[in-house]
Amino acid sequence: MTKNFFLTMLFGALAALTSFASCQKDTIIQESALPAEIKAYVAEHFPGNKILQAEKDKDGPKQHYELILSDGIKLEFNHKKEIIEIEGKSKLPDSVIPEKIRSYVKANYPDSIILEWEIDRKRQQVKLNNGLDLEFSKSGDFLRID
Repeated sequence: MTKNFFLTMLFGALAALTSFASCQKDTIIQESALPAEIKAYVAEHFPGNKILQAEKDKDGPKQHYELILSDGIKLEFNHKKEIIEIEGKSKLPDSVIPEKIRSYVKANYPDSIILEWEIDRKRQQVKLNNGLDLEFSKSGDFLRID
């Protein structure tokens, strides 16, 4: 009985690990394999940067893309190939920050710059070089300091 119990537990653990590992697959891809929309976004907003690494992450039927650019900028695109997160070590280009958010930061934090931007279904968030995280509605209205 102990041997059967042990084997059952072992096979159960292996099955769980196998199914967990198959849920998410991260694959390094060549720049040429990136969707045209993503390459166009990088060319438009980060023209002086090269794509150092591109990764396609698959989580179930949906996939998203993560890129690392030569200036250390990290970009993430959702399954619709829309930008959802930008992370940098220096000021992000104005063209990637919605006007309403840029104006709010400029008016209320004139000595600060935006280092990160993120959007999800309900909100947008930016991180400033002074350490503050500001939260905005999806339409760009200021909500709070996070």
